Amino acid sequence: MDAAEPPAWIVLGRTTNGALAVHLDPAGAELERHRVAASDLAPWVERAESTWSPRWVWHDTPQWYTALLESGVRVARCHDLRLCHLILAGSALVAGDAAVRAARAWDVVAFVEPDDAAPALFDLEDPTSPVGPPADVDEAIAEFSRQREAIATAADPGRLRLLTAAESAGALVAAELRAAGLPWDAAAHDRILTEVLGERTPGAQPAKLADAATRVRTALGDPAASLDSQPKLLRSLHRVGVLVESTSRWELARQRHPVVEPLLEYKKMSRLLSANGWAWLDEWVHEGRFRPVYVPGGVVTGRWASSGGGALQIPRQLREAVTADPGFVLVVADVAQLEPRVLAAMSGDEALADAARGRDLYAGIVDSGAVATRAEAKVAMLGAMYGATTGESGRLVPRLRRAYPRAMDLVDAAARTGEDGGDVSTWLGRTSPRPGGEWSRAQSRATEAEASGAEETRARRWARDRGRFTRNFIVQGTAAEWALAWLADLRTRLHALPLVAADRSAPRSGPAFARQAHLAFFLHDEVIVHAPQEHAEAAAEAVRDAAATAGRILFGAFPLDFPLDVRITRTALKD
Repeated sequence: MDAAEPPAWIVLGRTTNGALAVHLDPAGAELERHRVAASDLAPWVERAESTWSPRWVWHDTPQWYTALLESGVRVARCHDLRLCHLILAGSALVAGDAAVRAARAWDVVAFVEPDDAAPALFDLEDPTSPVGPPADVDEAIAEFSRQREAIATAADPGRLRLLTAAESAGALVAAELRAAGLPWDAAAHDRILTEVLGERTPGAQPAKLADAATRVRTALGDPAASLDSQPKLLRSLHRVGVLVESTSRWELARQRHPVVEPLLEYKKMSRLLSANGWAWLDEWVHEGRFRPVYVPGGVVTGRWASSGGGALQIPRQLREAVTADPGFVLVVADVAQLEPRVLAAMSGDEALADAARGRDLYAGIVDSGAVATRAEAKVAMLGAMYGATTGESGRLVPRLRRAYPRAMDLVDAAARTGEDGGDVSTWLGRTSPRPGGEWSRAQSRATEAEASGAEETRARRWARDRGRFTRNFIVQGTAAEWALAWLADLRTRLHALPLVAADRSAPRSGPAFARQAHLAFFLHDEVIVHAPQEHAEAAAEAVRDAAATAGRILFGAFPLDFPLDVRITRTALKD
Protein backbone atom coordinates (compact mmCIF):
# COMPACT_ATOMS: atom_id res chain seq x y z
CA MET A 1 0.00 0.00 0.00
CA ASP A 2 3.00 2.34 -0.06
CA ALA A 3 2.72 5.06 -2.70
CA ALA A 4 4.68 8.20 -3.49
CA GLU A 5 1.42 10.11 -3.82
CA PRO A 6 -2.02 9.05 -2.54
CA PRO A 7 -4.39 8.40 -5.43
CA ALA A 8 -7.56 10.46 -5.78
CA TRP A 9 -8.99 7.85 -8.12
CA ILE A 10 -8.33 4.15 -8.63
CA VAL A 11 -9.49 2.71 -11.92
CA LEU A 12 -10.14 -1.03 -11.95
CA GLY A 13 -10.00 -3.16 -15.09
CA ARG A 14 -10.28 -6.88 -15.74
CA THR A 15 -7.36 -9.13 -16.58
CA THR A 16 -7.37 -12.83 -17.39
CA ASN A 17 -6.58 -13.80 -13.79
CA GLY A 18 -7.60 -10.79 -11.72
CA ALA A 19 -7.59 -7.04 -11.97
CA LEU A 20 -5.36 -4.13 -12.94
CA ALA A 21 -5.63 -1.12 -10.62
CA VAL A 22 -4.42 2.23 -11.95
CA HIS A 23 -3.87 5.12 -9.54
CA LEU A 24 -4.74 8.61 -10.79
CA ASP A 25 -3.99 11.96 -9.20
CA PRO A 26 -6.70 14.67 -8.80
CA ALA A 27 -5.95 15.92 -12.33
CA GLY A 28 -6.41 12.44 -13.80
CA ALA A 29 -2.73 11.81 -14.46
CA GLU A 30 -1.52 8.25 -13.95
CA LEU A 31 0.60 7.60 -10.86
CA GLU A 32 1.18 3.84 -10.86
CA ARG A 33 -0.30 0.45 -11.67
CA HIS A 34 -0.91 -2.66 -9.58
CA ARG A 35 -1.74 -6.16 -10.76
CA VAL A 36 -4.00 -7.88 -8.26
CA ALA A 37 -4.88 -11.57 -8.34
CA ALA A 38 -8.58 -12.37 -8.22
CA SER A 39 -8.20 -14.06 -4.82
CA ASP A 40 -6.47 -10.96 -3.41
CA LEU A 41 -8.81 -8.32 -4.84
CA ALA A 42 -11.20 -7.94 -1.89
CA PRO A 43 -8.47 -7.57 0.78
CA TRP A 44 -6.47 -5.28 -1.55
CA VAL A 45 -9.49 -3.01 -2.07
CA GLU A 46 -10.20 -3.01 1.67
CA ARG A 47 -6.65 -1.89 2.45
CA ALA A 48 -6.70 0.76 -0.27
CA GLU A 49 -10.05 2.04 0.96
CA SER A 50 -8.84 2.43 4.54
CA THR A 51 -5.48 3.87 3.50
CA TRP A 52 -6.46 6.40 0.84
CA SER A 53 -10.29 6.64 0.67
CA PRO A 54 -10.16 6.97 -3.13
CA ARG A 55 -13.07 7.21 -5.51
CA TRP A 56 -13.20 3.88 -7.34
CA VAL A 57 -13.70 4.04 -11.09
CA TRP A 58 -15.11 0.96 -12.78
CA HIS A 59 -17.11 0.06 -15.85
CA ASP A 60 -20.17 -1.31 -14.05
CA THR A 61 -20.88 -1.30 -10.31
CA PRO A 62 -22.70 -4.66 -9.97
CA GLN A 63 -19.89 -6.50 -11.74
CA TRP A 64 -17.29 -5.22 -9.27
CA TYR A 65 -19.06 -4.39 -6.04
CA THR A 66 -21.20 -7.50 -5.63
CA ALA A 67 -18.19 -9.75 -5.00
CA LEU A 68 -16.62 -7.18 -2.69
CA LEU A 69 -19.75 -7.04 -0.55
CA GLU A 70 -19.87 -10.83 -0.38
CA SER A 71 -16.39 -10.62 1.16
CA GLY A 72 -17.54 -7.97 3.63
CA VAL A 73 -15.79 -5.07 1.86
CA ARG A 74 -17.65 -1.77 1.57
CA VAL A 75 -16.40 1.26 -0.36
CA ALA A 76 -17.42 4.85 0.27
CA ARG A 77 -17.41 6.30 -3.25
CA CYS A 78 -17.28 5.25 -6.87
CA HIS A 79 -17.71 6.55 -10.39
CA ASP A 80 -19.84 4.20 -12.49
CA LEU A 81 -18.68 4.73 -16.07
CA ARG A 82 -21.68 3.07 -17.70
CA LEU A 83 -24.31 5.05 -15.80
CA CYS A 84 -22.44 8.32 -16.10
CA HIS A 85 -21.88 7.81 -19.82
CA LEU A 86 -25.60 7.45 -20.42
CA ILE A 87 -26.23 10.73 -18.62
CA LEU A 88 -23.42 12.70 -20.27
CA ALA A 89 -23.85 11.38 -23.81
CA GLY A 90 -27.49 12.48 -23.74
CA SER A 91 -27.35 15.67 -21.68
CA ALA A 92 -28.16 18.96 -23.35
CA LEU A 93 -25.65 20.61 -20.99
CA VAL A 94 -22.76 18.75 -22.65
CA ALA A 95 -21.18 20.28 -25.75
CA GLY A 96 -22.46 18.78 -28.98
CA ASP A 97 -18.98 17.83 -30.16
CA ALA A 98 -17.88 16.29 -26.86
CA ALA A 99 -15.92 13.09 -27.39
CA VAL A 100 -18.09 11.24 -24.88
CA ARG A 101 -20.98 11.32 -27.34
CA ALA A 102 -19.00 9.32 -29.91
CA ALA A 103 -17.92 6.55 -27.50
CA ARG A 104 -20.63 4.18 -28.67
CA ALA A 105 -19.19 1.13 -26.92
CA TRP A 106 -20.49 2.64 -23.68
CA ASP A 107 -24.06 3.15 -24.92
CA VAL A 108 -25.32 0.26 -22.80
CA VAL A 109 -28.85 0.92 -21.65
CA ALA A 110 -30.91 -0.84 -19.01
CA PHE A 111 -34.31 0.78 -19.37
CA VAL A 112 -36.55 -1.79 -17.73
CA GLU A 113 -39.81 -0.02 -16.87
CA PRO A 114 -40.36 2.96 -19.20
CA ASP A 115 -42.75 5.73 -18.22
CA ASP A 116 -46.31 5.27 -19.43
CA ALA A 117 -45.90 7.67 -22.35
CA ALA A 118 -42.31 6.89 -23.20
CA PRO A 119 -42.12 3.72 -25.34
CA ALA A 120 -43.61 5.09 -28.56
CA LEU A 121 -42.07 8.52 -28.20
CA PHE A 122 -38.35 7.99 -28.52
CA ASP A 123 -35.70 5.67 -29.89
CA LEU A 124 -32.83 4.38 -27.81
CA GLU A 125 -29.54 5.59 -29.16
CA ASP A 126 -28.37 2.12 -30.10
CA PRO A 127 -30.85 -0.77 -30.00
CA THR A 128 -27.99 -3.18 -30.71
CA SER A 129 -25.91 -2.13 -27.70
CA PRO A 130 -23.42 -4.75 -26.48
CA VAL A 131 -24.18 -6.86 -23.45
CA GLY A 132 -21.88 -4.79 -21.25
CA PRO A 133 -19.45 -1.89 -21.38
CA PRO A 134 -15.72 -2.47 -21.91
CA ALA A 135 -13.95 -3.87 -18.83
CA ASP A 136 -10.41 -3.17 -20.06
CA VAL A 137 -8.60 -0.73 -17.77
CA ASP A 138 -7.13 1.41 -20.55
CA GLU A 139 -10.52 1.81 -22.20
CA ALA A 140 -11.97 2.64 -18.77
CA ILE A 141 -9.31 5.33 -18.30
CA ALA A 142 -10.01 6.72 -21.75
CA GLU A 143 -13.75 6.88 -21.07
CA PHE A 144 -13.15 8.43 -17.66
CA SER A 145 -11.06 11.13 -19.34
CA ARG A 146 -13.82 11.78 -21.87
CA GLN A 147 -16.38 12.06 -19.11
CA ARG A 148 -14.27 14.45 -17.03
CA GLU A 149 -13.74 16.65 -20.08
CA ALA A 150 -17.45 16.59 -20.93
CA ILE A 151 -18.30 17.79 -17.44
CA ALA A 152 -15.56 20.41 -17.31
CA THR A 153 -16.65 21.96 -20.62
CA ALA A 154 -20.40 21.64 -19.99
CA ALA A 155 -22.77 24.58 -19.75
CA ASP A 156 -23.20 23.90 -16.03
CA PRO A 157 -20.40 21.63 -14.72
CA GLY A 158 -21.55 21.80 -11.11
CA ARG A 159 -24.91 20.25 -11.82
CA LEU A 160 -23.46 17.41 -13.85
CA ARG A 161 -20.79 16.70 -11.23
CA LEU A 162 -23.52 16.40 -8.63
CA LEU A 163 -25.70 14.24 -10.87
CA THR A 164 -22.94 11.79 -11.83
CA ALA A 165 -21.79 11.54 -8.21
CA ALA A 166 -25.37 10.90 -7.05
CA GLU A 167 -26.00 8.35 -9.81
CA SER A 168 -22.82 6.47 -8.90
CA ALA A 169 -23.71 6.54 -5.20
CA GLY A 170 -27.10 5.12 -6.16
CA ALA A 171 -25.34 2.25 -7.91
CA LEU A 172 -23.52 1.45 -4.66
CA VAL A 173 -26.78 1.61 -2.72
CA ALA A 174 -28.52 -0.71 -5.17
CA ALA A 175 -25.79 -3.34 -4.81
CA GLU A 176 -25.87 -2.97 -1.03
CA LEU A 177 -29.65 -3.33 -0.89
CA ARG A 178 -29.37 -6.64 -2.72
CA ALA A 179 -26.49 -7.80 -0.54
CA ALA A 180 -28.22 -6.94 2.75
CA GLY A 181 -31.70 -7.91 1.60
CA LEU A 182 -35.04 -6.92 3.05
CA PRO A 183 -35.93 -8.95 6.18
CA TRP A 184 -38.83 -11.17 5.18
CA ASP A 185 -40.85 -13.68 7.21
CA ALA A 186 -41.71 -16.46 4.77
CA ALA A 187 -44.09 -18.09 7.25
CA ALA A 188 -46.05 -14.86 7.64
CA HIS A 189 -46.18 -14.51 3.85
CA ASP A 190 -47.49 -18.05 3.49
CA ARG A 191 -50.13 -17.40 6.16
CA ILE A 192 -51.31 -14.22 4.42
CA LEU A 193 -51.58 -16.01 1.07
CA THR A 194 -53.58 -18.81 2.67
CA GLU A 195 -55.93 -16.36 4.40
CA VAL A 196 -56.54 -14.37 1.21
CA LEU A 197 -56.45 -17.08 -1.47
CA GLY A 198 -57.16 -20.33 0.33
CA GLU A 199 -54.92 -23.33 0.78
CA ARG A 200 -52.12 -23.81 -1.73
CA THR A 201 -53.20 -26.47 -4.21
CA PRO A 202 -50.51 -27.75 -6.61
CA GLY A 203 -51.80 -27.81 -10.18
CA ALA A 204 -55.03 -25.99 -9.32
CA GLN A 205 -56.27 -22.60 -8.18
CA PRO A 206 -56.44 -21.96 -4.41
CA ALA A 207 -59.95 -22.49 -3.05
CA LYS A 208 -61.00 -18.87 -2.50
CA LEU A 209 -59.70 -17.79 -5.90
CA ALA A 210 -61.52 -20.71 -7.55
CA ASP A 211 -64.72 -19.79 -5.71
CA ALA A 212 -64.51 -16.19 -6.95
CA ALA A 213 -63.96 -17.46 -10.50
CA THR A 214 -67.07 -19.66 -10.22
CA ARG A 215 -69.17 -16.71 -9.04
CA VAL A 216 -67.92 -14.58 -11.95
CA ARG A 217 -68.77 -17.25 -14.50
CA THR A 218 -72.20 -17.74 -12.90
CA ALA A 219 -72.93 -14.01 -13.17
CA LEU A 220 -71.78 -14.12 -16.80
CA GLY A 221 -73.93 -17.15 -17.52
CA ASP A 222 -70.91 -18.84 -19.07
CA PRO A 223 -69.22 -21.68 -17.13
CA ALA A 224 -66.33 -21.70 -19.62
CA ALA A 225 -65.66 -17.93 -19.66
CA SER A 226 -61.98 -17.00 -19.82
CA LEU A 227 -61.15 -14.63 -16.98
CA ASP A 228 -57.44 -14.13 -17.58
CA SER A 229 -57.61 -12.94 -21.19
CA GLN A 230 -58.78 -9.34 -21.35
CA PRO A 231 -60.16 -9.50 -24.93
CA LYS A 232 -62.15 -12.67 -24.17
CA LEU A 233 -63.33 -11.32 -20.81
CA LEU A 234 -64.45 -8.06 -22.43
CA ARG A 235 -66.51 -10.00 -24.95
CA SER A 236 -68.16 -11.95 -22.12
CA LEU A 237 -68.91 -8.71 -20.25
CA HIS A 238 -70.36 -7.08 -23.34
CA ARG A 239 -72.68 -10.06 -23.87
CA VAL A 240 -74.32 -9.41 -20.47
CA GLY A 241 -74.56 -5.66 -20.99
CA VAL A 242 -71.45 -4.49 -19.13
CA LEU A 243 -70.18 -2.20 -21.88
CA VAL A 244 -66.71 -1.31 -20.59
CA GLU A 245 -63.63 -0.60 -22.66
CA SER A 246 -61.22 -2.16 -20.18
CA THR A 247 -61.29 -4.35 -17.10
CA SER A 248 -59.63 -1.76 -14.88
CA ARG A 249 -60.90 -1.55 -11.34
CA TRP A 250 -61.92 2.08 -11.83
CA GLU A 251 -64.06 1.42 -14.88
CA LEU A 252 -65.67 -1.74 -13.52
CA ALA A 253 -66.55 -0.06 -10.23
CA ARG A 254 -68.82 2.37 -12.09
CA GLN A 255 -70.96 -0.48 -13.42
CA ARG A 256 -74.08 -1.93 -11.75
CA HIS A 257 -74.17 -5.63 -12.47
CA PRO A 258 -73.88 -8.77 -10.31
CA VAL A 259 -70.62 -9.70 -12.06
CA VAL A 260 -68.70 -6.63 -10.84
CA GLU A 261 -68.16 -7.56 -7.17
CA PRO A 262 -66.86 -11.12 -7.71
CA LEU A 263 -64.82 -10.01 -10.75
CA LEU A 264 -63.04 -7.28 -8.79
CA GLU A 265 -62.40 -9.80 -6.01
CA TYR A 266 -61.08 -12.35 -8.51
CA LYS A 267 -58.78 -9.82 -10.21
CA LYS A 268 -57.33 -8.71 -6.87
CA MET A 269 -56.63 -12.25 -5.74
CA SER A 270 -55.32 -13.33 -9.13
CA ARG A 271 -52.92 -10.38 -9.21
CA LEU A 272 -51.59 -11.30 -5.77
CA LEU A 273 -51.11 -14.93 -6.77
CA SER A 274 -49.29 -14.13 -10.01
CA ALA A 275 -47.13 -11.25 -8.71
CA ASN A 276 -46.32 -12.32 -5.15
CA GLY A 277 -47.78 -15.77 -4.64
CA TRP A 278 -46.12 -18.99 -3.57
CA ALA A 279 -44.02 -19.25 -6.73
CA TRP A 280 -42.63 -15.77 -6.04
CA LEU A 281 -41.99 -16.69 -2.42
CA ASP A 282 -40.10 -19.84 -3.43
CA GLU A 283 -37.96 -17.97 -5.96
CA TRP A 284 -37.18 -14.71 -4.21
CA VAL A 285 -37.17 -15.25 -0.44
CA HIS A 286 -34.35 -17.30 1.03
CA GLU A 287 -32.92 -17.48 4.55
CA GLY A 288 -35.14 -14.67 5.79
CA ARG A 289 -34.31 -12.14 3.07
CA PHE A 290 -35.90 -10.80 -0.09
CA ARG A 291 -33.08 -9.78 -2.43
CA PRO A 292 -34.47 -8.07 -5.54
CA VAL A 293 -32.39 -6.80 -8.45
CA TYR A 294 -32.55 -3.02 -8.50
CA VAL A 295 -31.72 -1.14 -11.71
CA PRO A 296 -30.56 2.44 -11.04
CA GLY A 297 -31.57 4.71 -13.88
CA GLY A 298 -33.75 1.92 -15.25
CA VAL A 299 -36.46 4.39 -16.24
CA VAL A 300 -35.64 7.14 -18.73
CA THR A 301 -36.39 9.82 -16.13
CA GLY A 302 -33.67 8.42 -13.88
CA ARG A 303 -36.05 6.58 -11.59
CA TRP A 304 -35.03 3.12 -10.48
CA ALA A 305 -36.59 -0.04 -11.85
CA SER A 306 -36.25 -3.68 -10.91
CA SER A 307 -35.36 -6.54 -13.22
CA GLY A 308 -36.23 -9.31 -10.81
CA GLY A 309 -38.50 -9.79 -7.84
CA GLY A 310 -40.80 -6.84 -8.42
CA ALA A 311 -39.27 -4.81 -5.61
CA LEU A 312 -41.13 -1.71 -6.74
CA GLN A 313 -44.57 -3.32 -6.41
CA ILE A 314 -44.79 -4.97 -2.98
CA PRO A 315 -48.52 -4.89 -2.11
CA ARG A 316 -49.63 -3.42 1.19
CA GLN A 317 -51.20 -6.68 2.37
CA LEU A 318 -47.79 -8.41 2.30
CA ARG A 319 -45.90 -5.76 4.24
CA GLU A 320 -46.67 -7.62 7.44
CA ALA A 321 -44.13 -10.17 6.20
CA VAL A 322 -41.41 -7.49 6.24
CA THR A 323 -40.22 -8.10 9.79
CA ALA A 324 -37.02 -7.05 11.55
CA ASP A 325 -34.55 -9.58 12.93
CA PRO A 326 -34.41 -10.16 16.71
CA GLY A 327 -32.70 -7.20 18.37
CA PHE A 328 -33.30 -5.04 15.30
CA VAL A 329 -36.09 -2.73 14.20
CA LEU A 330 -37.23 -1.17 10.94
CA VAL A 331 -37.09 2.57 10.43
CA VAL A 332 -39.67 3.21 7.72
CA ALA A 333 -39.80 6.67 6.15
CA ASP A 334 -41.57 8.20 3.18
CA VAL A 335 -41.69 11.72 1.82
CA ALA A 336 -44.98 13.58 1.60
CA GLN A 337 -45.87 14.80 -1.90
CA LEU A 338 -42.30 14.66 -3.22
CA GLU A 339 -42.98 15.58 -6.85
CA PRO A 340 -45.17 18.67 -6.19
CA ARG A 341 -42.58 19.94 -3.71
CA VAL A 342 -39.84 19.43 -6.27
CA LEU A 343 -41.94 21.36 -8.79
CA ALA A 344 -42.22 24.28 -6.36
CA ALA A 345 -38.45 24.35 -5.87
CA MET A 346 -37.57 23.96 -9.57
CA SER A 347 -39.87 26.79 -10.58
CA GLY A 348 -39.05 29.04 -7.63
CA ASP A 349 -42.77 29.31 -6.91
CA GLU A 350 -42.80 30.64 -3.35
CA ALA A 351 -46.60 30.58 -3.18
CA LEU A 352 -46.61 26.81 -3.76
CA ALA A 353 -43.70 26.44 -1.33
CA ASP A 354 -45.73 28.34 1.27
CA ALA A 355 -48.61 25.92 0.74
CA ALA A 356 -46.25 23.01 1.41
CA ARG A 357 -44.17 24.34 4.28
CA GLY A 358 -44.50 22.28 7.42
CA ARG A 359 -47.76 20.63 6.40
CA ASP A 360 -49.66 18.53 3.91
CA LEU A 361 -49.21 20.28 0.57
CA TYR A 362 -52.71 19.50 -0.66
CA ALA A 363 -54.23 20.93 2.53
CA GLY A 364 -52.11 24.02 1.97
CA ILE A 365 -53.52 24.41 -1.54
CA VAL A 366 -57.03 24.26 -0.08
CA ASP A 367 -56.12 26.88 2.53
CA SER A 368 -54.88 29.16 -0.26
CA GLY A 369 -58.38 29.17 -1.74
CA ALA A 370 -57.32 27.66 -5.07
CA VAL A 371 -59.68 24.67 -4.68
CA ALA A 372 -62.30 23.57 -2.20
CA THR A 373 -61.14 20.14 -0.99
CA ARG A 374 -57.97 18.12 -0.51
CA ALA A 375 -59.21 15.59 -3.08
CA GLU A 376 -59.58 18.41 -5.63
CA ALA A 377 -56.09 19.69 -4.82
CA LYS A 378 -54.58 16.26 -5.43
CA VAL A 379 -56.47 15.74 -8.70
CA ALA A 380 -55.49 19.20 -9.93
CA MET A 381 -51.81 18.85 -9.06
CA LEU A 382 -51.50 15.39 -10.59
CA GLY A 383 -53.32 16.67 -13.67
CA ALA A 384 -50.87 19.56 -13.98
CA MET A 385 -47.83 17.30 -13.70
CA TYR A 386 -49.17 14.55 -15.96
CA GLY A 387 -50.99 16.67 -18.51
CA ALA A 388 -54.59 15.64 -17.83
CA THR A 389 -56.88 17.99 -19.76
CA THR A 390 -60.30 16.38 -19.45
CA GLY A 391 -62.77 15.62 -16.68
CA GLU A 392 -62.12 16.87 -13.18
CA SER A 393 -58.45 17.65 -13.88
CA GLY A 394 -59.38 19.77 -16.88
CA ARG A 395 -61.74 21.77 -14.70
CA LEU A 396 -59.34 22.26 -11.80
CA VAL A 397 -55.91 22.80 -13.39
CA PRO A 398 -56.74 26.36 -14.55
CA ARG A 399 -57.29 27.27 -10.89
CA LEU A 400 -53.75 26.15 -10.12
CA ARG A 401 -52.46 28.27 -12.99
CA ARG A 402 -53.97 31.34 -11.38
CA ALA A 403 -52.73 30.46 -7.88
CA TYR A 404 -49.27 29.15 -8.77
CA PRO A 405 -48.29 30.64 -12.14
CA ARG A 406 -44.55 30.01 -11.90
CA ALA A 407 -44.94 26.29 -11.21
CA MET A 408 -47.59 25.84 -13.88
CA ASP A 409 -45.60 27.86 -16.43
CA LEU A 410 -42.64 25.51 -15.94
CA VAL A 411 -44.54 22.32 -16.74
CA ASP A 412 -46.59 23.99 -19.47
CA ALA A 413 -43.38 25.17 -21.18
CA ALA A 414 -41.91 21.66 -20.93
CA ALA A 415 -45.04 20.28 -22.57
CA ARG A 416 -44.86 22.77 -25.43
CA THR A 417 -41.21 21.89 -26.00
CA GLY A 418 -42.05 18.21 -26.15
CA GLU A 419 -44.96 18.75 -28.52
CA ASP A 420 -42.58 20.60 -30.86
CA GLY A 421 -40.11 17.69 -30.77
CA GLY A 422 -37.63 19.38 -28.46
CA ASP A 423 -35.73 18.07 -25.44
CA VAL A 424 -36.14 18.98 -21.78
CA SER A 425 -33.79 18.42 -18.88
CA THR A 426 -34.08 17.74 -15.18
CA TRP A 427 -32.74 20.12 -12.55
CA LEU A 428 -29.27 18.51 -12.62
CA GLY A 429 -29.09 17.92 -16.37
CA ARG A 430 -30.51 14.53 -17.34
CA THR A 431 -32.10 15.12 -20.75
CA SER A 432 -35.14 13.45 -22.26
CA PRO A 433 -34.60 11.00 -25.13
CA ARG A 434 -35.14 12.21 -28.67
CA PRO A 435 -38.49 11.50 -30.36
CA GLY A 436 -38.55 8.31 -32.39
CA GLY A 437 -38.24 8.33 -36.15
CA GLU A 438 -41.86 7.31 -36.64
CA TRP A 439 -43.00 10.18 -34.42
CA SER A 440 -40.92 12.69 -36.39
CA ARG A 441 -42.13 11.37 -39.73
CA ALA A 442 -45.75 11.61 -38.59
CA GLN A 443 -45.29 15.25 -37.59
CA SER A 444 -43.61 16.08 -40.88
CA ARG A 445 -46.24 14.29 -42.92
CA ALA A 446 -49.05 16.18 -41.17
CA THR A 447 -47.68 19.52 -42.38
CA GLU A 448 -47.81 18.53 -46.05
CA ALA A 449 -50.61 19.89 -48.24
CA GLU A 450 -51.84 16.41 -49.19
CA ALA A 451 -51.96 15.12 -45.57
CA SER A 452 -55.22 13.39 -44.73
CA GLY A 453 -57.39 14.30 -41.77
CA ALA A 454 -56.46 11.01 -40.11
CA GLU A 455 -52.75 11.80 -40.44
CA GLU A 456 -53.23 15.26 -38.96
CA THR A 457 -55.25 13.84 -36.07
CA ARG A 458 -52.62 11.19 -35.36
CA ALA A 459 -49.80 13.75 -35.42
CA ARG A 460 -51.66 16.02 -32.99
CA ARG A 461 -52.37 13.09 -30.67
CA TRP A 462 -48.75 11.95 -30.72
CA ALA A 463 -47.56 15.51 -30.12
CA ARG A 464 -49.83 15.80 -27.09
CA ASP A 465 -48.56 12.44 -25.82
CA ARG A 466 -44.98 13.63 -26.06
CA GLY A 467 -45.91 16.89 -24.36
CA ARG A 468 -47.35 14.94 -21.44
CA PHE A 469 -44.15 12.90 -21.30
CA THR A 470 -41.81 15.93 -21.25
CA ARG A 471 -44.10 17.75 -18.81
CA ASN A 472 -43.68 14.96 -16.31
CA PHE A 473 -40.08 14.13 -17.24
CA ILE A 474 -38.65 17.25 -15.63
CA VAL A 475 -40.58 16.74 -12.39
CA GLN A 476 -40.23 12.99 -12.01
CA GLY A 477 -36.58 13.13 -13.05
CA THR A 478 -35.75 15.88 -10.58
CA ALA A 479 -37.59 14.03 -7.82
CA ALA A 480 -35.41 11.02 -8.63
CA GLU A 481 -32.34 13.24 -8.27
CA TRP A 482 -33.53 14.44 -4.86
CA ALA A 483 -34.05 10.81 -3.83
CA LEU A 484 -30.52 9.89 -4.97
CA ALA A 485 -29.07 12.72 -2.89
CA TRP A 486 -31.15 11.52 0.08
CA LEU A 487 -29.93 7.94 -0.32
CA ALA A 488 -26.28 8.95 -0.75
CA ASP A 489 -26.21 11.10 2.38
CA LEU A 490 -28.24 8.62 4.43
CA ARG A 491 -25.90 5.79 3.44
CA THR A 492 -22.94 7.76 4.79
CA ARG A 493 -24.74 8.71 8.02
CA LEU A 494 -25.78 5.12 8.75
CA HIS A 495 -22.25 3.83 8.19
CA ALA A 496 -21.01 6.28 10.82
CA LEU A 497 -23.22 4.74 13.53
CA PRO A 498 -21.51 2.33 15.94
CA LEU A 499 -21.29 -1.39 15.36
CA VAL A 500 -23.07 -3.77 17.69
CA ALA A 501 -21.42 -6.79 19.29
CA ALA A 502 -21.05 -9.85 17.09
CA ASP A 503 -23.47 -11.86 19.22
CA ARG A 504 -26.16 -9.19 18.63
CA SER A 505 -25.76 -9.09 14.88
CA ALA A 506 -28.08 -9.86 11.98
CA PRO A 507 -25.93 -12.36 10.06
CA ARG A 508 -28.46 -12.79 7.27
CA SER A 509 -27.75 -9.18 6.26
CA GLY A 510 -24.30 -10.34 5.13
CA PRO A 511 -20.79 -9.62 6.39
CA ALA A 512 -20.80 -5.96 5.37
CA PHE A 513 -24.01 -5.01 7.24
CA ALA A 514 -24.69 -7.60 9.94
CA ARG A 515 -23.54 -5.39 12.80
CA GLN A 516 -24.83 -1.94 11.91
CA ALA A 517 -27.81 0.05 10.71
CA HIS A 518 -28.15 -0.18 6.95
CA LEU A 519 -30.53 0.53 4.11
CA ALA A 520 -32.76 -2.44 3.34
CA PHE A 521 -35.31 -1.08 0.85
CA PHE A 522 -35.93 1.87 -1.46
CA LEU A 523 -38.98 2.78 -3.53
CA HIS A 524 -38.96 6.23 -5.21
CA ASP A 525 -39.88 8.24 -2.09
CA GLU A 526 -39.64 5.61 0.66
CA VAL A 527 -36.77 3.95 2.49
CA ILE A 528 -36.58 1.17 5.06
CA VAL A 529 -33.57 0.99 7.36
CA HIS A 530 -32.79 -2.19 9.31
CA ALA A 531 -31.21 -0.96 12.54
CA PRO A 532 -30.12 -2.38 15.90
CA GLN A 533 -32.72 -1.54 18.54
CA GLU A 534 -30.37 0.74 20.47
CA HIS A 535 -29.58 2.77 17.34
CA ALA A 536 -33.17 3.16 16.18
CA GLU A 537 -33.57 6.81 17.16
CA ALA A 538 -30.18 7.71 15.71
CA ALA A 539 -31.09 5.99 12.45
CA ALA A 540 -34.41 7.83 12.32
CA GLU A 541 -32.61 11.12 12.88
CA ALA A 542 -30.18 10.23 10.11
CA VAL A 543 -33.12 9.68 7.75
CA ARG A 544 -34.53 13.12 8.58
CA ASP A 545 -31.19 14.91 8.40
CA ALA A 546 -30.36 13.31 5.06
CA ALA A 547 -33.68 14.54 3.62
CA ALA A 548 -32.94 18.08 4.74
CA THR A 549 -29.44 17.85 3.27
CA ALA A 550 -30.79 16.60 -0.06
CA GLY A 551 -33.05 19.64 -0.30
CA ARG A 552 -30.15 22.02 0.38
CA ILE A 553 -27.82 20.25 -2.05
CA LEU A 554 -30.28 20.56 -4.92
CA PHE A 555 -32.15 23.77 -4.19
CA GLY A 556 -29.89 25.78 -1.93
CA ALA A 557 -31.66 28.22 0.37
CA PHE A 558 -35.04 28.06 -1.37
CA PRO A 559 -37.61 28.02 1.47
CA LEU A 560 -39.02 24.53 1.08
CA ASP A 561 -39.04 21.51 3.34
CA PHE A 562 -39.41 17.80 2.59
CA PRO A 563 -41.33 16.42 5.59
CA LEU A 564 -41.11 12.73 6.34
CA ASP A 565 -43.42 10.23 7.95
CA VAL A 566 -40.92 8.24 10.02
CA ARG A 567 -41.88 5.15 12.01
CA ILE A 568 -39.80 2.83 14.18
CA THR A 569 -41.47 -0.55 14.05
CA ARG A 570 -41.00 -4.29 13.92
CA THR A 571 -42.98 -4.69 10.69
CA ALA A 572 -43.32 -2.48 7.62
CA LEU A 573 -47.12 -2.68 7.64
CA LYS A 574 -48.52 0.77 8.40
CA ASP A 575 -51.25 0.90 11.04
